[in-house]
Amino acid sequence: MEMWLRPLVWTDYRLAVLFTVIMPIILLIWSLIAKSQAIQKLLIIYWRVASLLMITVYLMIPGWKIGFLTGLSARILIPISLWFWIDLNEEIRDLPYGPLKIALTSWRWAVTVYTTLGAIANMYFVSCFIAPKLSASCQVWLEPPLRYKDIFHANSAPEFLGFLGILGLVFYGLYFIYFVCVTLGRQGRSALDN
Repeated sequence: MEMWLRPLVWTDYRLAVLFTVIMPIILLIWSLIAKSQAIQKLLIIYWRVASLLMITVYLMIPGWKIGFLTGLSARILIPISLWFWIDLNEEIRDLPYGPLKIALTSWRWAVTVYTTLGAIANMYFVSCFIAPKLSASCQVWLEPPLRYKDIFHANSAPEFLGFLGILGLVFYGLYFIYFVCVTLGRQGRSALDN
């Protein structure tokens, strides 16, 4: 199984870098230059939600199984964050037709399709979170985070990087709880008031 899974996992990580890191950075810079408040706000919300992907990478470096759950959660939350806001959707829809609007709309749909398909595929690997020991197919998912560690944190202990991931997850969880219990109840699906 690992023989066909390994190329798919590496392809998934490469697509994640393209769709969830590089393209939104380009769009954010472009929206700053174009002074498009609605697109900037959407992308800031996106980055808050998508930070769970980076937390997942740090949790997977030491092989902590919770990373499988956070990765699935990120793939579910990202498309929700891109389409949830009524006021942003209306403002973006009302923007003049042009390259930035086309790029943003194309990216939103591409990320939605990518993360939704990824969430469906990752449902199979939720067992990696539940199982007492990581199987060989589960360990394949740890290879790209370990390669990331080799490139960016060669001299750091995996457990220390995992601790940073847990710390990030705690802050993320607290912010998420505050958002659901306070902000969402007060402002509903309006993002421009946040």
